[in-house]
Amino acid sequence: MKQLILATAISAVFAANVHAEEVKPASEISFNAAVVSDYRYRGISQTRLKPALQGGADWVSSSNGLYAGIWASTIKWTKDAGGDGSTEWDIYAGKRGEIAQGVSYDVGVLGYIYPSNSLNPSANTLEVYGQIGSGPFTLKYSHSTTNLFGFADSKHSGYLDGTFSQDVGQGYILSVHAGHQQVKHNSKASYSDWKVGVGKDLGVATITLAWIGTNADRNAYASPVNAKFTGRNALQLMAAKTF
Repeated sequence: MKQLILATAISAVFAANVHAEEVKPASEISFNAAVVSDYRYRGISQTRLKPALQGGADWVSSSNGLYAGIWASTIKWTKDAGGDGSTEWDIYAGKRGEIAQGVSYDVGVLGYIYPSNSLNPSANTLEVYGQIGSGPFTLKYSHSTTNLFGFADSKHSGYLDGTFSQDVGQGYILSVHAGHQQVKHNSKASYSDWKVGVGKDLGVATITLAWIGTNADRNAYASPVNAKFTGRNALQLMAAKTF
């Protein structure tokens, strides 16, 4: 997810002195923006298979691995489900570091907020997560401490996923992802998803083309508006930029 240095003022003080030592900022803030042909989350379209605009900001401490951020996207599913609202806001915080040399960890909490969604149960969701990584591989588990995205009696649902990401030459990044969403007490809503994508930073933006799919139940994830399956296999194109 980014990098705009918070300590700009400190750097400016030393810039006039050509012999001054480089000062490493204690923390950094960065911003990101994207346009995507279809906003998929865990393989399910949040925009009725339509495009979305997205953006956010992240703060990272270089001294202790703490981080926090906010991210937003346009959506359609809360209105389609009979509620209201057209945006999703994600607020998160956590800590990253190393368990041992070459083995990383990432733990945190993530809140999904759907303003004025008016669904019952509410679409608002809180998850805690933990991730370990080594080289190009990561394994992550996310656990809901509330109902999951409006599913009734779905507290303590879990999502387990693994990702492989590797530079395959000439700046192209290959990413392979697979996950399984278990929706507590809603077995027909549980499913697996996958994604294979290739991205490249072109300077003006990073372009990513991915093939995404699920084995979700077509009835459980059919759009109430046009009955289209929101977990179907499809290509996704994204253009993203970090500032």
